[in-house]
Amino acid sequence: MRRGLYLIPPRLPLGGAWTPDEILAINTLIEDRDGRYQICGPNAFNRYGYDEQVPNRIYAYNNRICGDRAIGAVNLSLIKVADERLGATEEQQTIDDETTVYSSRARTLLDAVYDWSRFGSLPRAYDWILGDLAAGRIRTADFVRVTLRFGDVGTIRRIGALLERGGADARQLRKLDHDLRAPKNPIPWISGRAPRGAVDRRWGVVCNDA
Repeated sequence: MRRGLYLIPPRLPLGGAWTPDEILAINTLIEDRDGRYQICGPNAFNRYGYDEQVPNRIYAYNNRICGDRAIGAVNLSLIKVADERLGATEEQQTIDDETTVYSSRARTLLDAVYDWSRFGSLPRAYDWILGDLAAGRIRTADFVRVTLRFGDVGTIRRIGALLERGGADARQLRKLDHDLRAPKNPIPWISGRAPRGAVDRRWGVVCNDA
């Protein structure tokens, strides 16, 4: 794990080669630093059924460590964030009685828009959000609450435009645009594409999805 901290199994398996479980590895690493974490990004996309691809590493927001780590055969991508950026989580117990902390479904969808450049999740995230709202897997009010707590201005603008397109309740839309100022330069609806298209003046986004 680090100099002076080791994971040792009760007994070695046949062949003598052992590597820790992914959750044991991240729990031990973060607990050693008295930190907090939540598994996010591609792992959460797979957990909630948005993406069938199974990542070959664990992605986790945390408040202690930044960068990639390898612990045995376990690969970790640790994304250091401020304490207030952690939250909206769900816990799951492993068969080895380890507690796994995941971003919640609503938080995962929010981060698919917020952290799109890291996770490569736009424009797919828009379909995930509208699909979960239509199926009742998330509530608009809960999603708006998570967006206001953890989103930045650009994320709030994009999600506001998305929810208005999806016919969201006007009261929830007003919560999102309550403190928004008219932008000097509208941002693209889909980042990475040329910002050409109609401008949604309310949300300050260029509708470049045509």
